Amino acid sequence: MKIHLNYYLFLVAFCIFSIGCLAQKNQQKKEMIVSGIGFYNLENLFDTIIDPDTTKILQEDFTPKGSKNWTSDKYWEKINNMAKVIADLGTEVIPSGLDLLGVAEVENKAVLEDLVNNKNIKNRNYQIVHYESSDKRGIDVALLYNPAHFKVLSSTNYSLRTLDTTFFTRDQLLVNGELNGELIHVIIAHWPSRRGGEKRSRPKREVAADLARSIIDSLQKVEPKAKILFMGDLNDDPTNSSVKRHLKTVAKKENATTKFLFNPWESYYVKGIGTLAYRDTWNLFDQIIVSAPLTKTDYSSYRFYKAIIYDKPYMKQSSGRYKGYPFRSYAGGAYVGGYSDHFPVYLFLIKEAH
Repeated sequence: MKIHLNYYLFLVAFCIFSIGCLAQKNQQKKEMIVSGIGFYNLENLFDTIIDPDTTKILQEDFTPKGSKNWTSDKYWEKINNMAKVIADLGTEVIPSGLDLLGVAEVENKAVLEDLVNNKNIKNRNYQIVHYESSDKRGIDVALLYNPAHFKVLSSTNYSLRTLDTTFFTRDQLLVNGELNGELIHVIIAHWPSRRGGEKRSRPKREVAADLARSIIDSLQKVEPKAKILFMGDLNDDPTNSSVKRHLKTVAKKENATTKFLFNPWESYYVKGIGTLAYRDTWNLFDQIIVSAPLTKTDYSSYRFYKAIIYDKPYMKQSSGRYKGYPFRSYAGGAYVGGYSDHFPVYLFLIKEAH
């Protein structure tokens, strides 16, 4: 077994991840390259400074005099907590961590710069792709990437427009780049919440899904075999209409086509496994969904291997009514110094080393 920076080379015949089917019949050993791709909702990663744009409704809450009593000490503890989790993601396979990490609920680029410069992950030299959106809460999505393994070629943000001209939500971010020399397209989203009830708010998420699908269709029109990773906090589960019918996903990778994306999280969800909990019910809003070319059975180029929800004990409530729930920053309005109300997710892409 060899390690070269963030390339994790391992022996297929050893079946460390039950990939024995890849071994040649004569048991000749093959070396594989593994890349880790993740998504994490950082739950209101705000600094303590009021943004001049006072239309953003959470700005004043996250200040020392605001309702959250959000101080510098709390902010830096939050930064450290987020970096601690990010430092751990994927390291059971890749010692130097994930190549790409989509994030949600970040206030601005400055908080991301504080995050990537934290001692837990500073040595990875994560770079940032971020655009300010018109979201009323003042939160955005972004991409963190390791420049040793991912080269950004271009990026674009797409605003969601509905018939309601007073509605503003997070933009969807498209980043096109080369992952260890291979062209990959990454879309990061944070769809509208369920505020007002799931049924009442459903049309907004379906419109968000239509926007995502249109971005994907545009990529595929130019590049029919485009390798696309769509990720985000969708505020819907894998079986909801926004995901199944509007984004167009399937639960089995062998059923993926140009028209239908493979969603590895649907099998988790139907077993009652999720990334956040509400009223004793688990939801799986945090998903990374892949296009058909990433599901092929040969490994001459990057293919999907495995999807993981990262839910270690230190990230969970250890006692009380909400034991086992994500250990968040605030509970019942009080600061408790946790991590996030969502568990992060990630997946591995693998290919043969040449």
